[in-house]
Amino acid sequence: MGASFVYDAVRTPFGRYGGALAGTRPDDLAALVVGEQARRATALDPERIDEILLGNANGAGEENRNVARMAGLLAGLPVGIPAAAVNRLCGSSLDAVMLASRAIEVGDADVVIAGGVESMSRAPLVMPKPEKPFQAGNMDLVSTTLGWRLVNKRMRPEWTVSLGEATEQLREKHGVTRDRQDEFAARSHRLANQAWGDGFFDNQVVAVPEVELTRDESIRPDTTVEKLAGLKTSFRKENGTVTAGNASPLNDGASAVLVGSEAAADLTGLQPLARIAGRGAAANEPRFFGFAPVEAANRALAKAGINWSDVSLVELNEAFAAQSLACVDAWDIDPEIVNAHGGAIAIGHPLGASGGRVVGTLARALQASGQRWGVAAICIGVGQGLALVLENVSDRPARPRRRSHPCGG
Repeated sequence: MGASFVYDAVRTPFGRYGGALAGTRPDDLAALVVGEQARRATALDPERIDEILLGNANGAGEENRNVARMAGLLAGLPVGIPAAAVNRLCGSSLDAVMLASRAIEVGDADVVIAGGVESMSRAPLVMPKPEKPFQAGNMDLVSTTLGWRLVNKRMRPEWTVSLGEATEQLREKHGVTRDRQDEFAARSHRLANQAWGDGFFDNQVVAVPEVELTRDESIRPDTTVEKLAGLKTSFRKENGTVTAGNASPLNDGASAVLVGSEAAADLTGLQPLARIAGRGAAANEPRFFGFAPVEAANRALAKAGINWSDVSLVELNEAFAAQSLACVDAWDIDPEIVNAHGGAIAIGHPLGASGGRVVGTLARALQASGQRWGVAAICIGVGQGLALVLENVSDRPARPRRRSHPCGG
């Protein structure tokens, strides 16, 4: 088996719900990052892209006809590039990267553009079809923005509670206090704002045409623990801790990651940033979805042949501060290595795009720090988690370029 590498990553700024990107279709957001990822590989003949894999958690709206295929066509890439949409809810784009790495490692591909997209602002309202013609009575419209909809009556009711209530149950089980959640959330905003100020995201983010948005829209630089402590709880009137301030917001955005084999260096004109060294997937009881990254990351580390003591950086998608802290506590790692450039509470969580975002952030953070090992992990609704281990190879000496074949070989 060969090895797979992250060569590059790009994303849009993440817009807030109803904000700057609400007027942009999800397939256009996807086309933007896919096209930009192909363009940034300056030596790449687009005909040599083996596949496009894009995650999307909704799929019920403007992205419904296989958004990966739509993105390739709208980006003007060759019509012969096959594409597939991936749905593992919040983990969709991380799953897309993992699927790309598998295809490369078994020799089915050399260059894959993977990533994902979500417009939570434009998620449609839906209704079930009537069970019989000319059904009398009214029908209710259901929002597809987030969470359960059209629930199967055979599903156990404790599994279908809201994501917020599930997080309250998780933090009760693991003893995560409101104070710690608010401190974690304030840190996310502070570090994300600092990262933008330091230029960390400059080479990772591409502006959306005709939109005045130059950075992630949900970051609040003036957020403090004291301000967060004054917010009302969102899911419980009594004994609640989860608020709009210590949970990720609703967002719009897209991400893309260029995944390739060792031979892709010659094909793309890029040097790899990181080797994909281990993958892990795990599942648990649906209401404890926020804790599933714990086992997923442990499995990914085992596949990579390393331990937590070897890990210097972690990108954990912050669906909620409570579940993030529960994971960090279970791993028994230094919290300061987690989301050193802010996380989803500040940056945003457009469901289908977040996995690609954490992979790209981790690869660039490893490059900038010179550290060797990092973990990207994400929790997923209905009780799943995914994780990826990256090994920094960005300090490798550049390999001599082979002379290109006249036909692109």
